[in-house]
Amino acid sequence: MTLAEATRTDHLPQALEPRNPGIALDLDWVARATANRSAIERRAATLPGRRSIKKDYQAAWLARAISCIDLTTLAGDDTAGRVARLCAKARQPVRKDLLAALDLPDLTVGAVCVYHDMIEPAVSALRGSGLPVAAVSTGFPAGLSPFHLRVAEIEESVKAGAREIDIVISRRSVLTGNWQALYDEMRAFRAACGEAHVKAILATGELGTLRNVARASLVCMMAGADFIKTSTGKEPVNATLPVTLVMLRAIREFHEATGYRVGYKPAGGISKAKDALSYLALVKDELGDRWLRPDLFRFGASSLLGDIERQLEHHVTGAYSASWRHAMG
Repeated sequence: MTLAEATRTDHLPQALEPRNPGIALDLDWVARATANRSAIERRAATLPGRRSIKKDYQAAWLARAISCIDLTTLAGDDTAGRVARLCAKARQPVRKDLLAALDLPDLTVGAVCVYHDMIEPAVSALRGSGLPVAAVSTGFPAGLSPFHLRVAEIEESVKAGAREIDIVISRRSVLTGNWQALYDEMRAFRAACGEAHVKAILATGELGTLRNVARASLVCMMAGADFIKTSTGKEPVNATLPVTLVMLRAIREFHEATGYRVGYKPAGGISKAKDALSYLALVKDELGDRWLRPDLFRFGASSLLGDIERQLEHHVTGAYSASWRHAMG
């Protein structure tokens, strides 16, 4: 990827791809899903050394990473003012002088992700930008509130202006192998979203095994998920490369079987530019260039953008700036 290619497409090409409508639950397919942990971990461990991206190419990949960030604030002390500042950063994530030095057009992130109460301030702050607001829902992060309230929360968030909904699945359905319950739950959440795209958070750090991750990924896609996402960011273990490899291969298998492309979102613990490069490289290797676009790939992150901007400044000036010079809001 060159600098010229890094921002060649818009951040909202969703109309180019038909949404995944889901298919009937295929329990035989789910039962066949397995995961060879040692092979998966070996493949993930060798990736950073095999995929070394330098100079202008690294700057281009980092620019692409910016366009795929769901810039996120999910704190108990969020205010309308904080969200407005975050949205301003989302609209102009990199300083104009750095963009000019890199000969890049204006960039934006992929979306802004907030709690339900912050949807209205975010929609207002992003008006005219084309950037979508994503809302976490369904009793995030545990997903243990009454089912009818979780469905109602989705409906209220869509009504408030969220164009993407990040839902959390019931982990107990995975841990007990109750795939029908997981499928039915995901179908109900998908229906409640209406035209809003739905990202299914698997909370992979709480699913026990990589085999469970593979099976949960397939069931959520069968039920119509537009994206599958690793984590809420609140678990002890969040996004990892081995989990990513398992989920990407489930996406590839689903696409080969149905023709529908489902997106992928790693979230939680991705705060360094070098880590973002590893995830992008793995997506390219496993799924190809088409998935390196914001309609099919997102980072769930808050501090990642600051480190990427810092790396881009180093690329231009040869010196590292202080991290406080790249605040989120």
